[in-house]
Amino acid sequence: MNCLYRSHHLARPLWKRLVLTVYYHATRPVRWRRHLRAAAAGRVPVVILFYHRVAEAADNPWTVSQRMFARQVTWLRKNFELVDLAESQRRIRHGVNHRPCACITFDDGYADNCTYALPWLLRERIPFAYFVTLHNVLSGEPFAHDLLWGKPHAPNTLEQICALADAGVEIGSHGFSHADLGAIDNRQVLDCELAGSRDTLQRLIRRTVRYFAFPFGQPSNITPLALRLAWEAGYEAVCSAYGGLNLPGDDGFHLLRIGVDDDLIGLVNAATGDPRHLSKQRQMPRIVLAETPPHPDDGQAKCYPPATCPAAVESQH
Repeated sequence: MNCLYRSHHLARPLWKRLVLTVYYHATRPVRWRRHLRAAAAGRVPVVILFYHRVAEAADNPWTVSQRMFARQVTWLRKNFELVDLAESQRRIRHGVNHRPCACITFDDGYADNCTYALPWLLRERIPFAYFVTLHNVLSGEPFAHDLLWGKPHAPNTLEQICALADAGVEIGSHGFSHADLGAIDNRQVLDCELAGSRDTLQRLIRRTVRYFAFPFGQPSNITPLALRLAWEAGYEAVCSAYGGLNLPGDDGFHLLRIGVDDDLIGLVNAATGDPRHLSKQRQMPRIVLAETPPHPDDGQAKCYPPATCPAAVESQH
């Protein structure tokens, strides 16, 4: 298992939850005063969260139990306007946001999500974005991090992903093979993971794929070259996973996200403006990008390079 993946998703022990609870309540007056000032100035942060797997029980550090997921989303609905990824991006780019808002996203693509979490969100008309790793969806192979943990879980099937797309869910790419793109400097391989996964996925679901979530999503997993190729592939935004809140006027192409653990206090603390998140600097390399991202030919998906990209081979079967 990638050490960054493991360290970023270690379950929070009880003593840390207790300390975090005390810290949160001690800082509530400061958070409230800061929120009032931000609301008056139109500078309320945009919160983007990410989950991986929601199942009956949290049997690994990146799984949230169904019971806890229901508690978390119920709390979010009471305290935030729940918006989709496009609206989140619009508010960040527009530079003005007067109301607390949050966006829910998922990474990887686990079949267990279709048992409870996703049907419930759809019934309640709560928007969310769903980032899938194309190889696992097409092959049915468990994710490598689950195999290393010793508890493999089934990925989503292509039929499930198509059904979600037909239901109006924003389907995004999480790469072809869940590779660490920060360790790859071969342009053809990066093209396959970024442009190839995007074009093949949108051909299969018959919908435009607008967003990409970097696997592992830490600063070391994102390079200027990968960022440039994501832009050139036609993505409207990319998502990282190292925490932080998005302030109106921030970079609307790079969206910061906060991971959600199997507890409520971690979500409450982060979403209400933990100073550690507000002060977190954008560590991803910045490059000069045009005002509007390029778009590939409508309906004419390409795979780069067509002769060697495994996504193209997989999609033929």
